[in-house]
Amino acid sequence: MEERYFSFNTYLKKLFGERVHRISINAGFCCPNLDGTKSDKGCIFCNNLSFVKEYNFNTNQIENIKKQIEESIDFFTKQKNIKKFIAYFQAYTNTYADVETLKTTYDIIKLYPQIVGLSISTRPDCIDEERLKLINSYTQDYLVWVEYGMQTSDDKILNWLNRNHNFCDFEKAVELTKKFPKINIAAHVILGLPNQDVVKDAKEVSRLKLNGVKLHVLHVVKDTCLEKLYYEGKVKLVEEDEYVKQVCDFLENIPKDVVILRLVSTTKKEFLIAPVWMNNKNSVILKIKNELQKRNSYQSKSLV
Repeated sequence: MEERYFSFNTYLKKLFGERVHRISINAGFCCPNLDGTKSDKGCIFCNNLSFVKEYNFNTNQIENIKKQIEESIDFFTKQKNIKKFIAYFQAYTNTYADVETLKTTYDIIKLYPQIVGLSISTRPDCIDEERLKLINSYTQDYLVWVEYGMQTSDDKILNWLNRNHNFCDFEKAVELTKKFPKINIAAHVILGLPNQDVVKDAKEVSRLKLNGVKLHVLHVVKDTCLEKLYYEGKVKLVEEDEYVKQVCDFLENIPKDVVILRLVSTTKKEFLIAPVWMNNKNSVILKIKNELQKRNSYQSKSLV
């Protein structure tokens, strides 16, 4: 089937000529939305343990990170014959520490010649020029991405999510990061939010000339504020067909050179409450491809 969007796999194969796997890393960082700096409740949807491994950071943090990297490299090299990897600092807020600590943490990737890229997930209110200078220093030897949690451009929805930042914070983070043109910038966007204008969110991504976007479906996992709202009947989740439609609407308003890092999120089965269809990732992606074909559509169609 013809590819009607610019997938992350296609992008990486063009750069490296082969498959590259992202290693998800829990580096033991925290988050200002959890430690009381901005909130002690966190985002209403967030339970990091629902998508990353839990490690005991009472022991040596560096050794914990090395163990995660080595386990992943060993597994994917033997099982999938993958030879190149991106270190993805995913859990919590991965710029939420002093620069010296960040450098010590990121530098671990230098121990592994198989690692060709560095990807850092963070909040838009946890970045500054000093941190970006550090991140930019890795662009000499690695493909570098910074992924900011935009979630939506609607401040009312951001407030409902208890994000404790606004869209303006995201815009400022993007503009600051653009001072370092070798750093690729991606936005995390949640679809299926109450009263969300998906096309508007896509147009904001387009306006800001980002390098990539990663899509999530609003879902409920255990031990979150959203779980309580869900059981109280105060939030309605999108059905699979509606999510497929929203993804296609979104893609049609995204420039063709923006990399689609992911079309749908997944989570650990033992944590997921709803919607259960989201973990059927391949099926959802196939439906998105079929819907684009049915529409005779493709990424950027509405911008042509």
